[in-house]
Amino acid sequence: MKGAFATGATASIALAGCSVEQEPGDAAAEGVDFGLPEGEGEIVIGYINWDEAVVATELWRQALEASGYTVTAQEFTEVGPLFEGLSSGDLDVFLDGWLPITHQTYMDTYGDRLEQLGTWNENAALTVAVPTYVDVDSLADLNANAELFGGRIVGIEASAGLTEAVQHSAIPTYGISDLTLETSSTTAMLTELDSAIAAEEPIVVTLWQPHWAYAKYDLKNLADPEATLGEAETINVLARTGFSEEFADVAEALGTFAMSDEQLASLENLVFSEHGGDVQAGVTAWLADNAFTDLVA
Repeated sequence: MKGAFATGATASIALAGCSVEQEPGDAAAEGVDFGLPEGEGEIVIGYINWDEAVVATELWRQALEASGYTVTAQEFTEVGPLFEGLSSGDLDVFLDGWLPITHQTYMDTYGDRLEQLGTWNENAALTVAVPTYVDVDSLADLNANAELFGGRIVGIEASAGLTEAVQHSAIPTYGISDLTLETSSTTAMLTELDSAIAAEEPIVVTLWQPHWAYAKYDLKNLADPEATLGEAETINVLARTGFSEEFADVAEALGTFAMSDEQLASLENLVFSEHGGDVQAGVTAWLADNAFTDLVA
């Protein structure tokens, strides 16, 4: 994820209203027991290129296609048009609704035309993090250690809600005047993080949980005693009105879907680190060692 403001998160470069349809790949790995009732029909899952949304969408694409459904995963570059599509019925499901803060503005606008099917993670949070070998523990101590970090906080996209929260809430609250929040992209931030850790150099980055970086690296979140980044949120499955009536078995399964921080981090790490971003291959490999039925128990 991302962020707590209207733009929603670590979205890719924002092209308002633009979306890209992805052709479904091969069905799931052979021999995987998804435990879902057989069905039929077309289901369109909307998502934005946030790590947890990408892997959760592919996970459910594989599960639903193996159960007889035709699934289209449709990527959006901004969260607003996605909520519009969901509320109008052009999309069926969105697996990455952060509540009660990040996407609450959209729920206020479109919520009466949506179904909230369930919560699948209860520990989503915006963070500012450093490697564990860095002797700084709190945002309140960041400014006093500006020189240690070269006067830089390595951020993600300028449009991300996380960026807004750090720039307009954390920085003024803690008087962080000697460090500059530098924005570029999530990919660039992760590249810098990887290089710094390989060299055991100090670095401070904007991040969020759950994220695969916590599985790959030894990181610690800087304490935020003034709660400038908000409290922990939940990640929810949202659907268009009428979806649970038309696809009752699918809606029931989505309503029971749950992943722990550890499960999600291991899945993301396998996809984005070990499989180099090959989402289908990474998810398929993860399913070979992790029972999907445990996620919908």
